[in-house]
Amino acid sequence: QVHLVESGGGLVQAGGSLRLSCAASGRTFSSYAMGWFRQAPGKEREFVAAISWSGGNTQYSDSVKGRCTISRDNAKNTVYLQMSSLKPEDTAVYYCASDSARYGSGWPSRQRNDYDYWGQGTQVSVSS
Repeated sequence: QVHLVESGGGLVQAGGSLRLSCAASGRTFSSYAMGWFRQAPGKEREFVAAISWSGGNTQYSDSVKGRCTISRDNAKNTVYLQMSSLKPEDTAVYYCASDSARYGSGWPSRQRNDYDYWGQGTQVSVSS
């Protein structure tokens, strides 16, 4: 069983920054790609960013590219999402997730169905 715990969310003004963290336990963290997704009220959960098991490859949604950076510290079993230039439309619950495939292709997935463990989420609210 994998346990993922997000932290770092909060209320921030537009243009501000936040760093989200996700601490993992339960299986070899360094063997799995990790992703961040978000869900706004009344909307589907959508992909934000993902990072390969090694940290060598990353992917971003078009909506956050250039404003967010995903990273991981395999020694700390933690994945991060640094967000800057935040906009009101970034307001959502942010979830981290662990890919189901050990090592996988080396290229992190954007697809929700490729992730088998999810955290409880952390709320990010951006005021205008």
